[in-house]
Amino acid sequence: MFVTPAFAQAAADPMGTTGFLIQIMPFLLIFVIMYFLIIRPQRQRQKAHLEMIKNLRRGDTVVTSGGLIGKIVKIVDDTELQLDVGEGTKVRIARSFVQDLRAKGEPVKE
Repeated sequence: MFVTPAFAQAAADPMGTTGFLIQIMPFLLIFVIMYFLIIRPQRQRQKAHLEMIKNLRRGDTVVTSGGLIGKIVKIVDDTELQLDVGEGTKVRIARSFVQDLRAKGEPVKE
């Protein structure tokens, strides 16, 4: 009439892998969602920004990360350029500080 505890217990998984996979599945799902919503778009924006910085040339109007808007007067070297921010004021900045390209300039005639 009474059921012994041995009959009431379920058969144990000898490897214990099923429980582990069920426990780790939400973490894997969260990582996949984070990859597609955060990491992948950030990499694409970073790649586009590096391409934009690489293709800067004299005559382009740019916005720096500090908020200065100016026209590129001279490309000093691979890491620096010179901006004319108005009234003949020229500023020398690092290329990496260029945040946005407002307008492409005309190709320079050599």
